[in-house]
Formats: sequence, C-alpha cells, structure tokens
Amino acid sequence: MQIDGSAALVTGGASGLGLATARRIIDRGGRVVLADISEEQGAKAVADLGDAARFVRADITDEAALDAALDAAQQQGPLRFVVHCAGRGGDRTRILDKERKPADLATFAEVIRVNLVGTYNVLRLAAARLADNEIVDGDRGAIVLTASVAAFDGQIGQTSYTAAKAGVHGMTLVAARDLASWQIRVNTIAPGIMDTPMLGRLRADIREGLAATVPHPKRLGDPDDFGRLAVEMLENPYLNGQTIRLDGSIRMAPR
Repeated sequence: MQIDGSAALVTGGASGLGLATARRIIDRGGRVVLADISEEQGAKAVADLGDAARFVRADITDEAALDAALDAAQQQGPLRFVVHCAGRGGDRTRILDKERKPADLATFAEVIRVNLVGTYNVLRLAAARLADNEIVDGDRGAIVLTASVAAFDGQIGQTSYTAAKAGVHGMTLVAARDLASWQIRVNTIAPGIMDTPMLGRLRADIREGLAATVPHPKRLGDPDDFGRLAVEMLENPYLNGQTIRLDGSIRMAPR
C-alpha cells in the first residue's frame, strides 16, 4: 500500500520525530495532519511543510480532541496511515530516596497515563477509522507506535517511563493479531538516543558524551532516521507485529 495519494495522522507531529516523519510522508506524495499540543510549534511546522500539511491541537489522552484530529485527516484524503510519536519523558524518580521514602505514586501514574494510556487511545480510535477503508494491496491501513530502548534497558530512575514503553512494546504484537481481521498492520519503533529538540537543550559536551556511547554509527540518532523507518513500516506489506530498535546497537547502562 503506497503513501502517495493518501492521508496520514502524525501525533507529536509539530517537532522532532513526528515532524521528520511528516516530511517523509509528504515526500512520498501523502497529506498529513499534525496533532500536537503546541500551537506555536504546529504553526511553524505547517509553514515549513507547505500545503500538504495541516495542524490540529490535540492531547492524545483526550478522546474528543483526537477524534477531531482524525476528522481533519479524513478531510485531506483517504486516511490510511497513523504514526504516533506524541508522549512525555519520565519523572527520573528513584523508587526509594536516600531516607527510604517511597516515590510519589501520582507522578508514576501520570507518565503511564500519557505514554501508555495515550498510546492505546490513539491505537483504538485510529483503528476504528482505518477499518472503514476499502482494501488496497491487501491492507486497509497501517499504524506505527513509538516505544523506546528504555522498554528493554531501562535505567535507574526510569521506572515509570520503562513501564509505559514496555507496555507499548507489549501491545504491539497483540494489536497486530487483533486487527489482522480488519487488515490493519501495527508496528512499533523503539528509538535510542535521538537528536530531538529536548536533547538539543543540553550542553555540547554532554551531547558529545552521549553520542560516544553509541557503538556505530557513533552519533545521536537523527529524527529523519526515525522518519525513514516509519515510512517503510507504513508501506511494507509483510511487516507486522514488530518492535524494531533504532539505536545504533546501543545497550543502556544501569545509570
């Protein structure tokens, strides 16, 4: 199933991994709706991408807002593709502090709510739209989710983030099996250390130190690396139920 002539929804599409993915989709002849919470970044992204892109403000945990973004995507053409990049970082909280005080439960729950419950919300609402499509080249649509290498090599202080991203990895095969009867494929990318705007705020020496920990290529991941893989997942008809690490073969240290 080719992207050309179809529409896509990209969550977190106003910057970073989502913006790079939207650019790749447009390069393939698709039209994109960027769903994001930042209106300022969304306006900049649309100005950068041109007439094939539209921005809709949406919180991924808000059913009504996400439905509105899906409506907007369907107005751009046959909606066959969804790439879910939106999320938040972890709370960097130890399970016990130095005085043996347990971590706050509310912060753990919030990371799970955004990164795992939010992912499931995107998955279920997107699947409902794609299931109404006519079959083209064997598919009605394809969905790409975003996990993290933390799902496999979580570091100390990443309990909440690791739990959420491991949940995304865990639901991938189940979702692919569940949605197979609707001819919808589901895959997940687990990025390593990516050169996103959040990482860009770090000092140059810290960024260089992080890059040096990657075996090969010895650099930070480029958002376009993510976009290229996402597009391949959307178009490759036999790729289904997979979580693919995109990390230069890094394995994260305990801290």
